[in-house]
Amino acid sequence: MKIGIISDLHIDRYNTEHIKPKDFSLTLANEVSRQSIELLIIAGDIANDHHKAHRFIQEVEQLTGIRVLFVPGNHDFWNSSKDAKSTWDIYRFFKMQQESLIRNPYIINDEWAIVGSPAWYDYSFASGRFSYNDLKKREFRGGTWQDKVKINWQMSDQEMSRYFSDEARKDLEKVKDKNIILVTHVPTHKAFRVPMPHRIFDYYNAFIGTSDFNTFYDEYNIRYSVMGHIHFRHSLVEDGVDYICACLGYRREWRTNDLQHEIRNTLKVIELEDA
Repeated sequence: MKIGIISDLHIDRYNTEHIKPKDFSLTLANEVSRQSIELLIIAGDIANDHHKAHRFIQEVEQLTGIRVLFVPGNHDFWNSSKDAKSTWDIYRFFKMQQESLIRNPYIINDEWAIVGSPAWYDYSFASGRFSYNDLKKREFRGGTWQDKVKINWQMSDQEMSRYFSDEARKDLEKVKDKNIILVTHVPTHKAFRVPMPHRIFDYYNAFIGTSDFNTFYDEYNIRYSVMGHIHFRHSLVEDGVDYICACLGYRREWRTNDLQHEIRNTLKVIELEDA
């Protein structure tokens, strides 16, 4: 089976005559078909709104005729439509969707399963020179981490990180007899933070990843760890685990101005042998 992996499409960041949200679904669907991909995983940050994110998933499914699975990212929990849903309402909305991996492991075959969680950042990726009180302000050098104003879990970031890791453990237990593809939006390995020292990301790495998933890699047969959020494309093999980050990112971060070229270069494919 050929499984495609991509994240951080941010389809509604642009709406110009040159690039519109519909261009993302058409371009991604064409690339999926060109590579004969049989299952697609999107690791979050599809849009700045839950309705747009879910419609995109449905569009890609309709265009390709294959199953599309996803976990929401932090941007997907934003509510640009302002339909009065709270952050927890949006979480429950995503949880109910059949394409969502939240509390819904996907069984590929007798040997393989996919477990997914948004995960959340726990500040452990930041430089040690900042205190917890420094980091919980989520403001640095005149900038504000936008989740502070866009998301309200009514819990601390550390509590949310533990909540999502506890939920993920329940799903991992369900498929502990299988090889596992773990999908998170937030990175779970410090190799995927911005290298330090860095005058900005010594601080903002706090909101990049979590250490609450660390023990899972020893306890469960995780073979692939798929993630997003960081807006660069990177992979790493360590202790038998393939860590994959396939972020499209913002247009200003692309290497070219061509959407087709960027999606083609971002989309990663893993091939599983038939059971």
